Amino acid sequence: MKNKILILFILLLTVTSNAQVAIGKKKVDKGGILDFSQGTTKGILLPIVETLPEKAVDGTFIMDKEDAVVKVKINNSWMDLTGTGSVSNVEFNDSVEKGNGVVIGDYTSSTPEGVLVLEAADKALILPKISDPHLNVKSPHPGMICYDTASQCIAIFDGLQWNYWK
Repeated sequence: MKNKILILFILLLTVTSNAQVAIGKKKVDKGGILDFSQGTTKGILLPIVETLPEKAVDGTFIMDKEDAVVKVKINNSWMDLTGTGSVSNVEFNDSVEKGNGVVIGDYTSSTPEGVLVLEAADKALILPKISDPHLNVKSPHPGMICYDTASQCIAIFDGLQWNYWK
């Protein structure tokens, strides 16, 4: 009986260490660690932060509340991805959350330093795919990010307008 439990435990560890997550669909496209359904008009909401996180690693995306700009950390410095937007319509939660974030993929961080941490050497986030988000997303939220299938660009809403990156 102990051997069966041990084998089951090892199998569960193996399955969770190579995790892939699909939202709104049954199967993740190959090479994806997190994937979304086709034909959606919902994107990913980036966290809006009051202060830039000190321990953020390269590849971290945030929206800076102070200057209402979406930023990404590259080569240990923050790069603006949008012009100045607006977060005036956003209701903020003033309570401080305790605890660690969630890791999807290979758990290599000793303590996750984000709300959602994607870790994999051979997989990537597949952004929600939306055709013409400036036309089809009715009420975008500041910090929303998606992939525009019409222009084949990353689209980021800054609270006032859409910004496109190719």
